[in-house]
Amino acid sequence: MQKKNSFVLVIAALMTIASMLLTSCQPTPAPTEAPKPTAVEPTKAPEPTKATEPTKAAEAEVGSAGHPIKVLFVPSTDANVIVTGGKIMADALEKATGYKFEVSVPTSYAATIEEMCASPTDTIGFIPGLGYVLANQLCGVDVAFKAVRYGSSVYWAEFIVKRDSDFKDIKDLAGKKWGYGDVGSTSGYLVPLAMFKEAGIEPGEKVATGGHPQSVKAVYNGEVDFATVFYTPPSVPEGKEAWKEGADPDIPADLIKECKVTEDKKSLMCGGYKVNDARANIREEAPDVIEKVKILAVSPSIPNDTLSFGPKFPTDIREKISKALIEFAKTDDWKNSIGKQDFYAWNGIAETTDAEYDFVRTMVEAAGITLEKLGK
Repeated sequence: MQKKNSFVLVIAALMTIASMLLTSCQPTPAPTEAPKPTAVEPTKAPEPTKATEPTKAAEAEVGSAGHPIKVLFVPSTDANVIVTGGKIMADALEKATGYKFEVSVPTSYAATIEEMCASPTDTIGFIPGLGYVLANQLCGVDVAFKAVRYGSSVYWAEFIVKRDSDFKDIKDLAGKKWGYGDVGSTSGYLVPLAMFKEAGIEPGEKVATGGHPQSVKAVYNGEVDFATVFYTPPSVPEGKEAWKEGADPDIPADLIKECKVTEDKKSLMCGGYKVNDARANIREEAPDVIEKVKILAVSPSIPNDTLSFGPKFPTDIREKISKALIEFAKTDDWKNSIGKQDFYAWNGIAETTDAEYDFVRTMVEAAGITLEKLGK
């Protein structure tokens, strides 16, 4: 019995040892790897927000205080007179239309044309017929009105000389000293130039005087042999026949000694005849101008000066201004503005078209006149 118990104890010990051995023989589980840290992309700093570019302020509308309409006058007479009278017109147009206007007198006829082409949307120009044709060819400046002077929509160029000179007609002017206001002036330069070319006449020294009054003074003072300026026929007494082309353009010879300036200084009268050509512009400083300066010849008729618009002038604004101008021409203020004798002496305006200036266009082409060649 004791043996049996010993045997049992031995078997139990062996089983315990075997169990222990089996346990030790089991593979040890591999240690769990710590999870690899996830690679984290470094956070990019946000790109700086671009400053919003300042939006350009919308261009001010034509006719507003920030973009006034330019009213350009050629310097055919005293610039101070033009600016003063032009302001009267501008104020009247502003009142009628609500638009703002800016009056200026460029330094020359060519400069006026160039300004209209450079500012096609906001310019109005008071330019002569020949200057208009050049402007139309250059950039499409468009005519709207023509001047009416003393009931006529045409005018002429006149050649003036000292009354005691020996000149009989324009052929005698070959080689002589020529005074003219500006190379862009229709009556002062361009028409006479075309006439000289047609007649084969080559004048001598040329002197740009700066305007019609200055040209008259240059002849009066003996500074040039002759000058070319605008001609408008004299107003005649009641019962007398008005001047017609081909007739003597000057004041009747028997009335020359009677010429004098009126008390209000506004007119130069010779008997019942009122002088309307360029000589009247120096009446106050030279009341004897008719006695000293005579008209040698006049040109064929020329369509009157124009009121023209820049080539891209807004149609709706143009229509409003045109209506206002027609009404302004009926007022007394017109007479103190562009209707003034010392200004442009426009008695009124008449609507016109580009076709009316075909005669001038033909003359320009025949004479080879261009804006670039003026004065050369």
